Amino acid sequence: MRIGTIRRLVATAALALLPFAVSAQQAPAAAAMTATAPGEFVGMVEAQVSLVVDAIDKATRALVLKDDQGEKMVITASDAVKNFDQIKVGDQVVARYTQTLVMALKKGGGDLRVRIDSNDQAAAKPGDKPAAAVEKDVAFIADVQAVDRKTQMITLRGARKTMKLKIKDPEQLKLISKGDQIEGVYSEAVAVSVVPAAAKKAQ
Repeated sequence: MRIGTIRRLVATAALALLPFAVSAQQAPAAAAMTATAPGEFVGMVEAQVSLVVDAIDKATRALVLKDDQGEKMVITASDAVKNFDQIKVGDQVVARYTQTLVMALKKGGGDLRVRIDSNDQAAAKPGDKPAAAVEKDVAFIADVQAVDRKTQMITLRGARKTMKLKIKDPEQLKLISKGDQIEGVYSEAVAVSVVPAAAKKAQ
């Protein structure tokens, strides 16, 4: 995931703070699948960004956020952002983003393709700094449509979409054939919090 994409994610998350809707529409694009046991795989992408609150306009609920390169962006917090008045200049808006995909091979297949979505949300308590967390899980069974041993890519057809994944271990790739199925859980989580500025030491 590129830095610009991460910063846009943070800006969007800070804009909403509560709740932040995650898409969970695709597997981690930057992660190749790594085998943990014969026929079992895991892939993960993690990112974290911190922005400093440079200025606040309480009348319009606008915040000026500054990154570590000094670049600034302006966002407007919606009415859904609880405890807005707790935000102070110098506070940090911290966003953590995680994608995880865990899969297991089902030789021979035979099951129906399925997809089950679930999500969980959390918010700051009254009086605390604004914070929110959203996690979305997608449990699925997908058909193996194609196996390209030269590129180490497999094509999976799920209940709603088709995707390609890279299997790094050639020995693991040998276990997978067209007509098999993959059962797995894809998770995407975003946590956004406002952290108080560090207290200045007395001279």
